[in-house]
Amino acid sequence: MRKRNVQILFRLNEEEAAYLYELVERSGHSKEALLRSMLMGYRLCEKPDPEFYKIMRELSAIGNRINQLAAKANALDFVDAPMLREEAKRWREFRLDVSRSYLLPRKQTG
Repeated sequence: MRKRNVQILFRLNEEEAAYLYELVERSGHSKEALLRSMLMGYRLCEKPDPEFYKIMRELSAIGNRINQLAAKANALDFVDAPMLREEAKRWREFRLDVSRSYLLPRKQTG
């Protein structure tokens, strides 16, 4: 059974519809997801450009390498493993902050 079984039909003029489609295009979400989020008080962020995703992939690769170095350092007891673990933790937090800033919808205040 569907979770959303209430259907609401409403009409827009040409200008309103054009603005809605512009928001949909900029957000990268469907009309339905956009309207549901707005109804719940969220403002969707614009979809980042392809360069953002390229940067995020590179940053993710760097983070993976740090984790590999930390595992190897811990196994060989050669490098300060606590320091590397702390850097890896900082990296994960940074990556989550960037994702929250650019990708996740934010609740509007006021």
